[in-house]
Amino acid sequence: MDSFDPVVLARIQFAANISFHILFPSISIGMGWVLLFFKTRFNTTGQQHWMDAYQFWVKVFALTFALGVVSGITMSFQFGTNWPGFMNTVGNVAGPLLAYEVLTAFFLEATMLGIMLFGRGRVSERVHTIATFLVAAGTTASAFWILALNSWMHTPAGFEMINGQAHVTSWVEVIFNPSFPYRMAHMLIASGLTVAFLLAGLSAYRWLLGDKGATVQASLRTGLTVAALLIPLQIVVGDMHGLNTLKHQPAKLAAMEGIWETQQGAPAVLFALPDQATQTNKFEVAIPKLASLYLTHDWNGEIKGIKEFGDKHPPVAPVFWAFRVMVGVGLLMLGVSWLAVWQVRQRGLQPWLARVLVAMTFSGWVALLAGWYVTEIGRQPWLVYGVLTTAQAASTVPAGNIALTLAMYLTLYTALLFAYVRVVFYLARKAAKTEIEVAHA
Repeated sequence: MDSFDPVVLARIQFAANISFHILFPSISIGMGWVLLFFKTRFNTTGQQHWMDAYQFWVKVFALTFALGVVSGITMSFQFGTNWPGFMNTVGNVAGPLLAYEVLTAFFLEATMLGIMLFGRGRVSERVHTIATFLVAAGTTASAFWILALNSWMHTPAGFEMINGQAHVTSWVEVIFNPSFPYRMAHMLIASGLTVAFLLAGLSAYRWLLGDKGATVQASLRTGLTVAALLIPLQIVVGDMHGLNTLKHQPAKLAAMEGIWETQQGAPAVLFALPDQATQTNKFEVAIPKLASLYLTHDWNGEIKGIKEFGDKHPPVAPVFWAFRVMVGVGLLMLGVSWLAVWQVRQRGLQPWLARVLVAMTFSGWVALLAGWYVTEIGRQPWLVYGVLTTAQAASTVPAGNIALTLAMYLTLYTALLFAYVRVVFYLARKAAKTEIEVAHA
């Protein structure tokens, strides 16, 4: 086992941790605001089905929040065990940002969560609604600080290097670094889309079980409307993020597009098998000049190729394919959400479409992970772009030790993920059974 590269194993281990962890904040961030919407609708209309929707989805939120917290703790340990060079070099930047996240966001969420889950009937409706708002605000604030740090690692600003260590010269420039606004918007919308399809999928599942009451209809319409509104916005923000990447991380952009040679009038590669050994694309299917048009807004705009960056470029095939999975799922979301909104308004939900929505319950996770892999694999070989490489930050832990803990993590995460999905659908079945029994009582 020691013959394996410990740096590669450490990267895979951290990727496994972050991949599992990010699934749950992606739901809790958006779900907090959906719960606030349900609660305010109940407060203003007095209609019980809005509170019933709140009571069901708050259970999903609590389960999701718990797994997000637990999985986040394991990642912090890896900074010390697998990546000591990270904190040694940029700890003056990363440490305070992580501390701000705990002090301003996590404590707020943890405190208000208890009131949100158990306070109704013990505190006034107004206080309970405020607690729900503060939990939603806390999850978003947590994303703010984490994404500020992550964005800084991609587009570092507001610092100077002294004796091999980063020292902050401007916290405003550190936090609001060049890629932060685009990354923050992209992530928040992705969270909203993940929750929208979770709402629609579980509601369609309950509908197929025979629960077609007002609670299911409210959740279904909320999910579909949010999805239909957010996906076009995500396409626009994604385009803006791509232009920002072209400016600040051109090697990543070249890998995303599968462009090896610097050229004017670069084609949009729809399909290819990138071959890193020969630095060519096999079986390429491309549209001439289209990449230059949407990246530079000029048919003959110049796009730097991967060869331009020597050995300082990411592995091409994973970035290339992850980008296409993200875009493909996004386009599927667009088509399904718009079709579903139209059909529900015109004829009501049809069984075949309900099955499609159930199949897409966790489609947001697929798009989110694909986008995350584009972002993080696309940064390689840098850990902090232009400042610190991944190899420089890695520890000297033997490969065998990393492989053993990696196997343990993968086994545990697979079991937990399976259990989470199963419990969420169990909650939906239980709620549907209860509603059907009440309707026939």
